[in-house]
Amino acid sequence: MVMQRPQTNPTPQILPLENGDRLSRHEFERRYTESLDIKKAELIEGVVYVASPLHFQRHAEPHSNLIGWLWNYRIHTPGIKLGIEPTIRLDQDNEPQPDGVLLIDESLGGKSRITDDDYIEGAPELVAEIAASSAAYDLYDKKKAYKRNGIQEYIVWQSLENKLDWFGLHDSEYILLQPDTEGIIKSQVMPGLWLSVTALLAGDMVKVLEVLQIGLNSPEHTEFLQRLSGS
Repeated sequence: MVMQRPQTNPTPQILPLENGDRLSRHEFERRYTESLDIKKAELIEGVVYVASPLHFQRHAEPHSNLIGWLWNYRIHTPGIKLGIEPTIRLDQDNEPQPDGVLLIDESLGGKSRITDDDYIEGAPELVAEIAASSAAYDLYDKKKAYKRNGIQEYIVWQSLENKLDWFGLHDSEYILLQPDTEGIIKSQVMPGLWLSVTALLAGDMVKVLEVLQIGLNSPEHTEFLQRLSGS
């Protein structure tokens, strides 16, 4: 009598991520973890977007300037965290990886938290993106997902068009924050975060940091620091 070996179920194959895939957040994370050749991918409104190789002048250089501005604010504002391209578990259909985020520490009243496996969950207070142009999905489905989830401020730098939009959330709608008479936009959620848009678009980081320093010396930033420290 020939004994037959019991059949075993083969381990299911994990498919690679592809642009345009429609996945749950769980399946997106599972495939992303296994896709070692993919450096950046996002799930936006249930659709996968895999990043293309990044150009220097269109993305890498503007990104460095934007992060430099945010980093200088962060080091002068204890209780604020800065992340570069962090994965955010926003909701069941959205797991973006924005170019930069500023968030208030959860223990100090922030709306997002760092999970046990070291991801952001919830809505950071401010998100910044570098988009090639106004045709990019950053200004459409991604903006809609950020608005619905309550991200208070959203900066989009359209590098090819040399344009920057800064949206603030008011009554569940994004409105454009307008510069003052000196061309400075002032954050409503991160007091003291001031930006000379013309200087940033011109690559004049000395001027950008000079204006930021004025914001950091302002009474509203001092008051914000007191609130964060509980004093």
